[in-house]
Amino acid sequence: MRAALLQICSSDDPAANLGMVREMVQEAAQGGASFILTPEVTNCVSTSRRHQSAVLRHEEDDPMLADLRQQAAALGVWVLIGSLGLKTHDEDGRFANRSFLISPDGSICARYDKLHMFDVDIGKGDSFRESDGYRPGDAAVLAKTDFAKIGMTICYDLRFAQLYRALAKAGAQILTVPAAFHPVTGAAHWETLLRARAIETGCFVMAPAQTGEHNISQGTPRKSFGQSMVISPWGKIIARANDAPGIVFVDLDLDEVAQARERVPSLVHDRQFKAP
Repeated sequence: MRAALLQICSSDDPAANLGMVREMVQEAAQGGASFILTPEVTNCVSTSRRHQSAVLRHEEDDPMLADLRQQAAALGVWVLIGSLGLKTHDEDGRFANRSFLISPDGSICARYDKLHMFDVDIGKGDSFRESDGYRPGDAAVLAKTDFAKIGMTICYDLRFAQLYRALAKAGAQILTVPAAFHPVTGAAHWETLLRARAIETGCFVMAPAQTGEHNISQGTPRKSFGQSMVISPWGKIIARANDAPGIVFVDLDLDEVAQARERVPSLVHDRQFKAP
């Protein structure tokens, strides 16, 4: 199976982002990809809650979601929308950071709301409180397709190994990690964490990423690390982008999942133990 990871640099203008992504999805399909993946917050990268409130939409009204559903059907491909920032009906007004798996008939196969919020103090004045604007999800999601079982995650989830082990033990063969990783933590941890999750689970790990300096009209500037990549179930990097926007193609052999797990069957070697 041929897949394509879209590495993009979204702005805080959803309409402009939609035009860019539409063209890249078409190019990916023309390149033979039957599974196309976009990064986290594909529709809008913004550090301004006020601006987000003005431009984000509810799921049923979101233009990016509607357009990519139409494209998936027209092209006959699977599309993982890494995530969209969406309004919710929550009383506190917080948004959802939601990933979608779209089937080749244009229907929504699965939804996943990011579980772990990026509330960190990286240093040198870089502080993030994702939970101020976004509310966390409360459920892991395993999507069943005609080519693989897919465990859906988003960005900061990557640091929580128990989530990936649970998905793998439930049958996941592919783990998706769409991201907008910070350049500092990206340089230090991105590759290592992705490879660790693949090795621990015997899954393919597919991580389409935002990259570069985002064009933001309001709020503080924002940069993303890039380096979209695909890791094999044995922990090998089999596809990798650089820092520029573009498309990364990769051919997957799902038999490698079973082969890796036969060689090191750690998913069936769990033992109960007393907590320290």
